[in-house]
Amino acid sequence: MKDNSINDEQLLCQLEAMAKDYGIDITNEIATITKKIEESARSTAKVWEKVELARHADRPRTLDYINLIIDNFVELHGDRYYADDPALVGGLGFVDGIPVTVIGNMKGRNLKETIDRNGGMANPEGYRKALRLAKQAEKFGRPVISFIDTQGAYPGLGSEERGIGEAIAVNLREFSQLKTPVICIIIGEGGSGGALGIGVGDKIYMLENAIYSVISPEGCASILLRDSARAKDAAAMLRITATDVLDMKVINGILSEPKGGAQKNPQQTAATIKQQIKADLEKLMQKTPEVLVKYRNKKIQEMGVFSE
Repeated sequence: MKDNSINDEQLLCQLEAMAKDYGIDITNEIATITKKIEESARSTAKVWEKVELARHADRPRTLDYINLIIDNFVELHGDRYYADDPALVGGLGFVDGIPVTVIGNMKGRNLKETIDRNGGMANPEGYRKALRLAKQAEKFGRPVISFIDTQGAYPGLGSEERGIGEAIAVNLREFSQLKTPVICIIIGEGGSGGALGIGVGDKIYMLENAIYSVISPEGCASILLRDSARAKDAAAMLRITATDVLDMKVINGILSEPKGGAQKNPQQTAATIKQQIKADLEKLMQKTPEVLVKYRNKKIQEMGVFSE
């Protein structure tokens, strides 16, 4: 395991030694570099704190929020092609009298449930179930609410054989054209294509301590930094916090959590989410399907645009 702080100190010592050999005074420059290193270390620590909170074992899961927000929820099962995927749940219910369709990744609350639900990593049948329910919602004019919390889609052999890439790609296309309001909320981890498969919507929000990334910090550290022990550095580089993602205009807003994380007061966090859902539904349900699709696609096309 590499200790990056020691490496930085060694480099500074070498720099000072070289300056001394050449008779150059770089005291001010060393002080500036030291300050930047310390600021970087503090920033990295703050980002990793968010990662740990997003992954906290006691953090509320999708079904917890459904039970607190959705009235008379009835879970529906199966993709009508292959099987039912417990890693991705969905069904029907009401938000203060408004009929809605709800879908979401479901991690386990304990070891047994985590195994049963595959840690919230869905197979193709999970995404096809989500699409089936979304299309049903479109047919009957029900808004779709999506709760996102996954490390990513399941990359196992069976998942690949049954077309996980195709299932996610189809969802990206179909959700972008869905003629009913879609509200997405990242409640924990928003990992790669696994999150995107149910993450295309008119409004996208992140809880304060959620993360959203193209790859896990550990995966990024292994591939790009050639050292899995540097996951904390990778997390800071990836810009995965809610504040970072909002700055990049990928999401519409950040929903507050109690101090210490959503697990400290799930009811308060659920009330915050519900308030935002109700406010958005009031506006989105007044728009025609054509207008919804037009502005949803405009929003998607503007993502990633930048100038130097």
